Amino acid sequence: MVWSKIKDSVSQGENVAIFVDGPNVVRKEFNLDLDELREKTGEFGNIKVGKVFLNQYASDKLIEAIISQGFEAELGLGGEKAKESDVDVYMAVNAIESVFNDDIDTIVLVTRDTDFLPVIQKAKEYGKETVVIGMEPGFSTALKNAADHVVELE
Repeated sequence: MVWSKIKDSVSQGENVAIFVDGPNVVRKEFNLDLDELREKTGEFGNIKVGKVFLNQYASDKLIEAIISQGFEAELGLGGEKAKESDVDVYMAVNAIESVFNDDIDTIVLVTRDTDFLPVIQKAKEYGKETVVIGMEPGFSTALKNAADHVVELE
């Protein structure tokens, strides 16, 4: 996987919260390496929160792999019955909680989904640095334009 940074990085002393839209980016066709993601996100600061949000189709093996790579595996609001839209809502609520956490300086969203645009906007309104990490096809131009920093996976 090739990483290309589109915008500048932030300082190393920041505390980072990273939220991964599992149904959108943790797919075979994208071959997302969570170890590499954690390492790359570390360039934006110290990871204090790392969550991968999943739906009802997540296998026990996937959940175990996520945990073993240092992330929390979070099932959407409906647990095993969660729909993809429920996962988006749950991830957005968690990200907004970090916006209001004074210990978090940078919000990182790993998604291609324009549904998270309001999270980016609210984070910036409250003085948080914002990073969006995503890949084509379908990487939202609106997200890329709204975030302070963009990392595109190739």
